[in-house]
Amino acid sequence: MSVILQGDQLRTILLGTAVSKATGTVANGTTSLFTIASGRVVITSLVGRVTTAIGATTSNAKLVYNPTAAGSSFDLCTAVDIASDAVEQTYYVAGSVATVGALLVGGAVGQANGVFASPYILQAGAIEQNLSADPVGGAITWTVTYYPYDNGASLVAA
Repeated sequence: MSVILQGDQLRTILLGTAVSKATGTVANGTTSLFTIASGRVVITSLVGRVTTAIGATTSNAKLVYNPTAAGSSFDLCTAVDIASDAVEQTYYVAGSVATVGALLVGGAVGQANGVFASPYILQAGAIEQNLSADPVGGAITWTVTYYPYDNGASLVAA
């Protein structure tokens, strides 16, 4: 008798648990995406996907990490303009977050996209989306994969 692993089981083995958060209509300012609690987690991928076409107004998007304990907020990447991005447009972080100049990249619809070359550890806090302007419509679903670094640590959609 053979055992076949399903796609989600294989992803969990390779990248960890997946958690998704739909932004609703994207808007200017900060939107909480994920909350990290009870310890540190290892982030193995962080990908956004446009689910409703985004309006034509120029709006720069970036991801921010906001710790709840010691430390101060910092950008996980530099910003990318999301104006007029179509459904299925994908965003991902290129380069190591620890490297100055890591970019939030918008890959073309249907294009292959990378995941982190090196996973990184975040303590309790929040991962947030920050837009520089209201692009007038549009929605993004963000998916993060992670595994606990500390026993009992977790990451959930905010």
